[in-house]
Amino acid sequence: MQRTVEAIWRIESAKVIATLARMVRDVGLAEDLAHDALVAALEQWPTTGVPDNPGAWLITTGKRRAIDHFRRRERHETKVGELGRELEAQQATTDEELVSAVDNDIDDDVLRLIFIACHPVLAPEARVALTLRLIGGLTTAEIARSYLVREATVAQRIVRAKRRLRAEKVQFELPPEEGRAARLSSVFEVIYLIFNEGYSATSGAEWIRPELCEEALRLGRILTALVPAEPEAHGLLALMEMQASRLRARTGPSGEPIRLLDQDRSRWDHLLVQRGLSALERAENLSGERGPYTLQAAIAACHVRALVPEETDWVRIAALYAALSQAAPSPVVELNRAVALGMAFGPEAGLEIVDDLQADPALKEYHLLPSVRGDLLARMERYDEARREFERAASLTKNERERALLLQRAASGR
Repeated sequence: MQRTVEAIWRIESAKVIATLARMVRDVGLAEDLAHDALVAALEQWPTTGVPDNPGAWLITTGKRRAIDHFRRRERHETKVGELGRELEAQQATTDEELVSAVDNDIDDDVLRLIFIACHPVLAPEARVALTLRLIGGLTTAEIARSYLVREATVAQRIVRAKRRLRAEKVQFELPPEEGRAARLSSVFEVIYLIFNEGYSATSGAEWIRPELCEEALRLGRILTALVPAEPEAHGLLALMEMQASRLRARTGPSGEPIRLLDQDRSRWDHLLVQRGLSALERAENLSGERGPYTLQAAIAACHVRALVPEETDWVRIAALYAALSQAAPSPVVELNRAVALGMAFGPEAGLEIVDDLQADPALKEYHLLPSVRGDLLARMERYDEARREFERAASLTKNERERALLLQRAASGR
């Protein structure tokens, strides 16, 4: 039962926290109330069974905890009077009405919470860390690995962000249209990082977490409707749609990872491919200059248009990565450019860049650096060196499935 509850929590937590945050006007308190509801589920569901609508049950339980919380805080009599009466009135609804109300609120509440957590009063890195924690359900360790920073640094950012939002008395509403632009880049970043954690989990026993990909896609689709004239919103959605099209082919029968060049492309979801290509066309028509997400979507398009791996236009992909390195420079982009160059012009071209990146402190514990280097060395038939790189990559990854794949490659030297 504990695994069942944990699986439900991964799916429902963002909706529960978002709905409670709108009600209590405090992100930190909403998260605490949601976790109280989770504890209650762990205690009660083994006896009563999982309710038909577990999300509504968790929200209802969180509301009850909120009522108790405000009642205990006598010094906040006004809050008790206004908020307590509102919550108690909602509590009087029937189960059917509650389920309907929750379903109607969820989309706006989750997107609202993303915009709140990406408020300009917070530093950009704090916005992203807080939203990944609340909406993505990522642990501080997972967020730290995504940003190649210390876990303690991420934890401090999250705590300080909650305090700042409370101190600034940030309104828990979607900002007006003219106030959205200042938050959009952080919102894009958060949604894509949620997707990435689903696409390639940084830790745990599974390589992919489809529920996170689905949530990121849902939010991306809502966002394009909210800001239809923003090309990067469509670029981001195009990128996620095309990458999501490969999810079914990324794992084997027992959940083992399957690399891109080894995938059965007949298993790709061609409806998502077409949705992605259409979104990319909209992004490119809205602006003559491609932003980072539109460039990444153009790279993804090169892959999905290739019916077999040999048809992949690696020269174009390398050129697109060169443009991306100018638009959004980072060592990870350079690592991906090295892969593309290695495929387009031979492994030696990629290895030259990878060897330079080994001196970058941001990639010191990044498992994909030795993984890429091992792949390039194996293609150059330097198998002993490749084996050592795959072993190092395996020692750095926190994902069990990926570690098994890397150790398998280390055993074969390729």
